[in-house]
Order: sequence, then structure tokens, then C-alpha cells
Amino acid sequence: ASEAFGISLYENAPEMLPESQEELDLHMSLTYKQGVEIAEEVALNTILDGNRYELTRKQINYDLTVLGIGAVKNTFSKAEGIKVEYVDPADLIYSYTESPYFEDIYYVGEVKTIPINELKKQYPDMDTEELKNASKHGLQGTGSAYSNGTETDSNTVQVLYYNFKTYMNEVYKVKDNATGASKIIIKDDQFDPPIELQEQFSKISRSVEVVYEGAKILGSDNVLSWGIAKNMMRPKSDYTKVKMNYSIVAPRMYKGRIESLVGRITGFADMIQLTHLKLQQVLARMVPDGVYLDADGLAEVDLGNGTNYSPQEALNMFFQTGSVIGRSMTADGDMNHGKVPIQELQTGSGSNKIGTLINTYNYYLQMIRDVTGLNEARDGSQPDAKALVGVQKMAAANSNTATRHILNSGLFLTAELAEGISLRISDILEYSPTKSAFIQKIGAHNVGILADLEDLYLHDFGIFIELTPDEEEKAMLENNIQVALAQQGIDLEDAIDVREIRNLKLANQLLKLRRKKKDEQAQALQQQNIQAQAQANAQAQQVAAQAEIQKEQAITQMKLQLAEANAGFDSQRLMQEGQLKKELMAYEFEMNMKLRGMEVEASKGRDSAKEDRKDDRTKIQASQQSELIDQRKNNKPPKSFESSGNDTMGGGFGLGSFDPR
Repeated sequence: ASEAFGISLYENAPEMLPESQEELDLHMSLTYKQGVEIAEEVALNTILDGNRYELTRKQINYDLTVLGIGAVKNTFSKAEGIKVEYVDPADLIYSYTESPYFEDIYYVGEVKTIPINELKKQYPDMDTEELKNASKHGLQGTGSAYSNGTETDSNTVQVLYYNFKTYMNEVYKVKDNATGASKIIIKDDQFDPPIELQEQFSKISRSVEVVYEGAKILGSDNVLSWGIAKNMMRPKSDYTKVKMNYSIVAPRMYKGRIESLVGRITGFADMIQLTHLKLQQVLARMVPDGVYLDADGLAEVDLGNGTNYSPQEALNMFFQTGSVIGRSMTADGDMNHGKVPIQELQTGSGSNKIGTLINTYNYYLQMIRDVTGLNEARDGSQPDAKALVGVQKMAAANSNTATRHILNSGLFLTAELAEGISLRISDILEYSPTKSAFIQKIGAHNVGILADLEDLYLHDFGIFIELTPDEEEKAMLENNIQVALAQQGIDLEDAIDVREIRNLKLANQLLKLRRKKKDEQAQALQQQNIQAQAQANAQAQQVAAQAEIQKEQAITQMKLQLAEANAGFDSQRLMQEGQLKKELMAYEFEMNMKLRGMEVEASKGRDSAKEDRKDDRTKIQASQQSELIDQRKNNKPPKSFESSGNDTMGGGFGLGSFDPR
């Protein structure tokens, strides 16, 4: 679609989408929230803050520690909306149960001492006479089970508020119309159609849980209210169930007997108190150390200065210098039994008693630590310098485990209260006059979301409480963050995101995920660098190859040009050589022709000369023959034919025939 039409069908940026199931789960836990979740969270926080639940929660944790049981109550009224109230377990009544979470009780209530004007506010229909009777018959004076041993205010009254859970039958009359459809009409549980009319209509019913609530003034027969609750907390996912106004938990209850952390140490604490009183008695009866003065021994001492050695002077010398003067022999020369006239008396019995009492005190204190698990590693009273850090941390963790039930119980009550408030939010939007103030607190947009989803199962979304990590857990998380930063496993932005998460488990998961993604990014970047380097190398090689090719092409082109030039030169040279040869040949031909002509002329001349010589020889031979004939005829003497006139060659004969050809 993007390629064909240029339209992106992503609702979110593609780079922001989770890449794995782990990242998706973490995203759903940390980031993703539907509008109804945000609106519900804002509404719950607004109601809890308006009722100052943080202070109530501290009281509940105190009760869980001291009494072993904690309770909280949520109510709804048109005048005040949703109220969250602390419940004193000492004023709480409930049916027998063996469950620490009290889910199977069928009645529960509390006794509250309220002023008359508050009673009038809660029950405006009461007249003046009824208010007077209520103040007269209320539990007053000393010794009451619900008084603190002092005179109570005559303007107050003790009222028992209670819830009672039972079942009610919902009966419906089913009538068939002429069209074949069925019409259902609500009837009371006494409805029972006659047998003869059962063909016309029938009856269906079901049993549902209901809560009756009431109030009674203790000490009188006056019941202020009693009836089915008008605003029951009924989960819409299971309409047959109902929740009562009270949320109670007793984590250390067995067979109805509640055991508390303070109850386990009461005996040892009493012994510590007795030991402390004994220690005060010993300290009050202790006397300082004294001295024994032997008067007879002093009488035997002569100072030699004419003065007497009186007991006062001896004591002064003893206390000032610590020295004592005595004589080992008497004046008669006998052994002096009082040679040491002053001796210190040690009254150390008190110190021994104090040491014994302190050991007893420490013993009972150690017993308290043993039965509660609150050891020295947790309170930091006696850290052992030789103990390893890991051992100290393990001891502190074990101590936290010993009191974990108190934390879990407080979280349970908070979650139960939040579920009850979640079911009552629709009552505010429908019935409460405080609707406008509630809208201003949480915003009209959030109210609109809750109003649109008032028929959905809001509390079935699940209410979870995030615990803020303690200092040790924060230190461990910070250590992990610092290690990851030092190894460049995460960026500073990732560390900031991890620190903002209050859930330690989710924070560690986010840290692991960010580190994993950083490693993947580093690997991807490394691969990109490798690819870029390889691409650069390839480009460099390609450039080098292209340069080499260009070089070869240039060399080849130069060679071709040189060859062409050489060929041109050769061709020109050949042309010139051919032209020269042609001219030379023409010249040679001309010369040959001339030579040939000359040869021909010479040949002709030679032949002519030969013929001429031949003719001459013939003439000579003929002449000589004639002379010889004449000689023979005439018998003349021999005749020489040589003549000086014939020794030289005459004209007509040249040396041209002997020239080279």
C-alpha cells in the first residue's frame, strides 16, 4: 500500500514497535495503558488522597504489628461520596472464621463512640426525644467494656455499625406473548403461580448474595437502622456475589486465634522490664568502697618530729598520696600485728549483681530477636566488624522475610479497598452530589471514559500495587546501571529510564532489554562499518581497476597512436621510398635506356668496327694473298707483313665497351 499509493498504514512509528515477545511484554507492563486504565488509576488515587489513606495505612500497619490484625472500611453516602475509614480492631466484631483474609464471614461490625450531632447528621429523621433517649441509654461511666476507664462525655454515644450477608431469591414471571416472544416481569420471592395458570406463565428464580446493614445504640433497644444495603458493592462480572464494607486481614491467625509480632515478645519484654527494675534497686543500694583503720597500729608509729600520728592525719595522707606509714615491730620488740594501719575495703557485690542483671537483660533481648526475626543486621545496633558484607546482607534479608507477612497484609488491604472503591465510582457519577467536584479532580475526559464503561467489569482489569524499592535494592540496581554504563552496554538516556521505574523487577528487565538492544545496535553498526569498509575497499579497488584500465587504455591508445604514427611514417617513408625508387627506376630506366642505346651504338660501332676490321683484314688477307700469289708466281723473297704504321689504333675505336654495365 505504501509503495502503490504512498500511504502509511502504521498507527505507530515502525521503529517504535516491539521487536520480540519479551520487549512486547515489557512494553505492556511499563508503557501501554488504555484510557480506562489511566482514568481508573487517577480516580483511585484521587479518592485515596482525598481520604488521606496514607495516614490510615500507617495505622493499619501498626495494628498488624502490635495486634496481628488490621481492618479498613469504605462507605458511600450521597452527602460525602466515598469515604475510607480506619477501623480499630479492638472495636471490631465478626463471625468465627479460620481464614486469615476473612472471606467467609457472614457478619461484621464495629463499635464507634460518636457525638450526638454526628448521630443526627447520619440519621436526620431522628427527633429530639429520640436523641435524648439515645444519650441516656448509651454506655457511660467507668468500667465499661467500651470505655477507657475514665468518665465519658455525656454528649457521646456508642453505636454498633454492622453488615450482615445472606441470600435473597430473585423471582421473575415469564409470560409468553401471542407473537411467540417471552416477557419477563420482576416479582417478589413470595410469587408462586397456581398450577392451572402455569401454562400461561412460568416462574424462574436465582439466589444472589445480599448485604443488610444496620446500626444499634449499645445499652438500649433502640435500633437506628436495619435493612438491605442501598449501595452494595456487587462485581459486575459475577452479579450473584457481593462485597461487604469491611476489609480485614490477620496473617498469623490459626483456628480463630490471632498471633501478633508484639504478642510473641510480650513475655520477654516483661522480663526485660523486671530486670531493669532490679537493676535500679541494685544501683540504689550500692555503697562506695571504704577503708579499715587500725588504731593500735597507728599508736606504734612515731613520726620523729614530736607530733602524734593521729587517725585523721593517716587518712589525709592515705587519700592524698596513697601512702601509709606503719611499723612491723612494736616498741617492745614484738611483732606488730597492725603494721598496716589502713586497709581498703572492697564492696564489690553490687558490681557482680549489675553484671548479672545486664547479662539477663541481653539474654531476653536476644530472645526477642530470635522469636521476631528482627536481628542486629536489620536495626544496625551491633554490626560485627569481622562479618562479611554478604553475611550482613543475608541476615538483613532474613529479617525482612520474618516481617514480610505484615507488608503483604497491608498490600492486601490496599488492593481490597481499591477494588471496593472501583465498584463505587459509578455510584459517585450517578448519585453523589459531589460529582462536579470529582469531575474537577480527575478531569472531564477521564470521567467520560468511566461513564461510558460503567457497565464493564472495571475491577476485573486487575489492580496491582507497585512497591518502591528500598535503599539496598536501589543500590543494587544503581550498581548494575553503573556497570552497564562503564561497559557501554547502555546509554545515559537508558539509565534515566531505568531509574524512573519503581518496580525493581521491571527495571532490571528493561535494563537487560536495553543492553541487548544496544549490543544488537553495536553489532549492526559494526556490520554497517564492515560493509561500508568493504564497499569502500571495493570502490577503491574498482577505482584502481578503472584507473588501471584507463591507464592501459591510455597506453594502448598511445601505442595505437604511435603505431599509427609509425605506420604513417612508414607509409610516408614507403611512399617516399617508392617515389624515390620510382624516380630512381625511371632514372635507372632512362639510364639503362641510354646505356642500352649506348650499348646498341657501341655494339653497332663494334660490329661496324669488326666488319671494318674484318673488311680490313679481308683486304689485308686479300692483299697478302695476292702478294703471296705474286711471290710464288714471281719467286720473290719472303716478305714481312708487320708495319709500324699498323701498331697504333686509329680513330673509330674507343674503350666504352669495357665500361661496367
